[in-house]
Amino acid sequence: MTDLGAFAAVLDGPMFVVTATAGGERAGCLVGFASQCSIEPPRFMVWLSVANRTCRVAREASSLTVHALSREQRGLAELFGGETGDRVDKFARASWRPGDAGGLVLTGVRAWFTGRIEERIEGGDHVGFLLAPTEGCAPEEGAEPPPMLRYRDVKDMEPGHPA
Repeated sequence: MTDLGAFAAVLDGPMFVVTATAGGERAGCLVGFASQCSIEPPRFMVWLSVANRTCRVAREASSLTVHALSREQRGLAELFGGETGDRVDKFARASWRPGDAGGLVLTGVRAWFTGRIEERIEGGDHVGFLLAPTEGCAPEEGAEPPPMLRYRDVKDMEPGHPA
């Protein structure tokens, strides 16, 4: 196979909002390139576009917060994916609180975690951030989580800037 795009077109991965803070700046964006990558020790990988302000802030941050969105939270996805932090203060339009581990936690999101940045990996037009969870919240065990927001739910969204 020589066309990764053709393979990726059949995928329908979950969408996340990733938030970062460093040097008095706060940033956040919609992310589709993210996954758990280790069970023991627990690790999660997030890839941020180098064109994105969130990536610039994250390069200086010590942690990132990853929020798993439900389908009902498309408005939050539109704010963090359809606007650019270069022109809009997204946090003035979203409900959030400071996390205990120094992250920016979007309130109303049922599943999220803050992870310490263990490593940064240059990956072409994206930078990978390897995260070690330090704080988080998930739905109660046994509770049926709402359907996750997936790529198909946002593929028609106009991005805040080119990837």
